[in-house]
Amino acid sequence: MTGVTLFLMFLLNLGILTFPDVARCSGVWKTIRKSNCSAGTDVDFESFREQFHRNYKLHSDCYHRRRSYFKNSIKRHAYLNSLSTDKDSAKYGINQFSDLSIHEFRELYLTATAETVPPYSGLKTEGLPAKFDWRVKAAVGSVQNQQATRVKLVKQSEYPYKAETGICHLFSQSHDGVLVKDFAAHDYSGHEEAMMGRLVEWGPLAVTVDAISWQDYLGGIMQHHCSCHHANHAVLVTGYDTTGDVPYWIVQNSWGTSWGNEGYVYIKMGGNVCGIADSVTAVFL
Repeated sequence: MTGVTLFLMFLLNLGILTFPDVARCSGVWKTIRKSNCSAGTDVDFESFREQFHRNYKLHSDCYHRRRSYFKNSIKRHAYLNSLSTDKDSAKYGINQFSDLSIHEFRELYLTATAETVPPYSGLKTEGLPAKFDWRVKAAVGSVQNQQATRVKLVKQSEYPYKAETGICHLFSQSHDGVLVKDFAAHDYSGHEEAMMGRLVEWGPLAVTVDAISWQDYLGGIMQHHCSCHHANHAVLVTGYDTTGDVPYWIVQNSWGTSWGNEGYVYIKMGGNVCGIADSVTAVFL
């Protein structure tokens, strides 16, 4: 990705430019227009509404607004997909967020902030496996569509996830909970091999990332389209895979299993893509 494109993506993230503006500046606007001559039609929108159970009234203000956002998302997908032809690269397209504006998506889903943590200064771990995933060891819970919690951790059987707004129930000390004994937080930018060792030795790692382009993610390995040092979302790194042409982190998201790779996103290892190594936390139970 050229320096000009990176700068344009930075302006895009700030909301100064729109995707069509960036596309014109970067010379891909003709490609986008050609690939979208039949995309974003009312038939596409109705298919989206049916698939994702959107019930806004036909031809209401809400309907027209959502249809406009949907058509904008089609242009956005074409632009993002035009930036890389690598077979392993991330693919972008229609998902459950396609009728949200970029501003709405930020307000609803990108609300996390990262605290400054000390840089990692240890050594990398030698002899690590080429591929590792805590899911194989049944150490990772299922993907859910949820918000963060700031209360005591209890067994899921005692407090099942319901995917609805309600009253938070506190538990007395007689209920079993999870005791957090300690935690460690470091900046591993430039030390992702050491981060691999911490993952294997300590367990899944909580990280904060820039997820601005995740609104349109369908699958594949994310290698561009996001920045470091601009965290807005918290996720869980559960594993990695270095056996292919593009090594990647395996990351669990919290937007449900219909998003991405059944709720997961793959992020290229090395280069601190999406700021995945900026703020890394391990919790000891």
